[in-house]
Amino acid sequence: MAAHSLNVRPGVPMVKRVKEAMKKEALRKEKNTQNRQKSFKEQERESREAALQSSLSSQNKGFALLQKMGYKAGQGLGKEGAGRVEPVPLNIKTDRGGIGMEELKKRKADEELQNHRRKVQMKHQVEKKSLEDFRLRKRTEREERQTQGDLRKSLACEQLDSQKGISVPRDSWYWSEVVKDEEEELLEEETKPEGSDEEEELTPLDKLQFLTSYLRGLHFYCIWCGTAFNDEEDLSSNCPGDTAADHLE
Repeated sequence: MAAHSLNVRPGVPMVKRVKEAMKKEALRKEKNTQNRQKSFKEQERESREAALQSSLSSQNKGFALLQKMGYKAGQGLGKEGAGRVEPVPLNIKTDRGGIGMEELKKRKADEELQNHRRKVQMKHQVEKKSLEDFRLRKRTEREERQTQGDLRKSLACEQLDSQKGISVPRDSWYWSEVVKDEEEELLEEETKPEGSDEEEELTPLDKLQFLTSYLRGLHFYCIWCGTAFNDEEDLSSNCPGDTAADHLE
């Protein structure tokens, strides 16, 4: 009666049946695996791996020929025995591409990388050139504004010439015409006869250089100092120079 009560403990029969069922299922899968016919690829792979794991024996014709020539197992190839010891490894292809496909893909990838680098380099060069052009344009505009400002300072030429009794300017733009506004210049340009043989118009910088030389040579006057010196010696001694940059130091 006691033994019978041990066999009827709650849950024991159920656990036992589950374990037996799992054991039977495992045995069935194992038998199916053993009895299953392996595919050709699986057989080929197993055969290849087994062959690669084992060394060549004297039954191999090539190996036997090497032994007749004095080769010993484990020795490197060559007269000095410094050559290859292990056979050339196999590189099994698993895709359907041709023999040169991998090399072609690599070459195309390298070409795409080089093209990308060239495009990036060209973009940087264009951006750099654009920045340099912008800076050059701004510097040129600043210099032109400074030159125009210096030309306005040269209006003293008319007054200084009058003090010396000069009634006619050396050139028309030596006096008040130096500050002629753009509208008047545009009007003159439109009314100018076609095919005129008039000399090419001087740039503002050219005019400034001529005026500076004239004022310093005849009147000992510096437009940047705003002073008429007594003589050439006084001008050379007390004026920093004959350009705007000399007066910035």
